[in-house]
Amino acid sequence: MAERRSAPARRAGGLDTPREARRRLVPRGRVDPERFGVWSERFARFMGTPRFLVYMTLFVALWLVWNTFGPADLQFDPRELNYTLLTLILSLQASYAAPLILLAQNRQDDRDRVSLEQDRQRAERALADTEYLAREVAALRIAMRDVATRDFLRSELRDLLEELQQPGDTRSGQHQGARAVDE
Repeated sequence: MAERRSAPARRAGGLDTPREARRRLVPRGRVDPERFGVWSERFARFMGTPRFLVYMTLFVALWLVWNTFGPADLQFDPRELNYTLLTLILSLQASYAAPLILLAQNRQDDRDRVSLEQDRQRAERALADTEYLAREVAALRIAMRDVATRDFLRSELRDLLEELQQPGDTRSGQHQGARAVDE
């Protein structure tokens, strides 16, 4: 029973108390994810170029020619062993290339996702602005029905002028009398 009591006593605190950081025997290297991601995108971009395919084809062709037709004592990956070293090198390259290409694709997907989200927000703002402007135009149209336009005022003034110029109108006679007095 004394052993059971000593276990909690060994703990420096409860679950709410953080532990002290332990020192590692082998320190971890810090890798900047952004820099590594940029490098992997460059690598993936290079692997998808015709230049890479030409370089790789030349490398494999030279390898095969040397290890097939070269002097037997200078061949380092002979045909009799089915080019084991070449197979190993190509497998190693593929095993590193695949994750790097996937990493580059994931970064592109993240950028596309952010871009789509920004496009969606921009489209929502444009729709809201368009709806606001449509409401404003409708309000202006309603308000313009109550406002006298230039054409409306001209037609009313024309009508008044015609009424004043009609003979036998009392207003026109008064107007002419007032005019005679002024002369």
